Amino acid sequence: MQDTLYVIGGKWRLPIIIAIKHGNHRFKDIKDFVPKITNRVLSAELKALEANKLITRKVHDTSPILVEYRITEYALSVKEVANAMGDWGRNHRKKLKDKGD
Repeated sequence: MQDTLYVIGGKWRLPIIIAIKHGNHRFKDIKDFVPKITNRVLSAELKALEANKLITRKVHDTSPILVEYRITEYALSVKEVANAMGDWGRNHRKKLKDKGD
């Protein structure tokens, strides 16, 4: 569990993966998709996701230079974990709202 939390835990990593999966491949597009993330934090999170093989970074030899981020096939394996976390979170929120338990 610690390894899973290390790789996908935190406030930003899953939203960044979702942003890229939805077609936001450039830094600015990802930043626009993920509200309130700073450039510095986004840059650090992208590096961590790349180091953990969840995204790839490709630099195109153009002028100006174009950098694109893509999710990897391996990143798609996170879907089951993310879905389970989402289900648990919804159930937890409901439990907190139910005053009888």
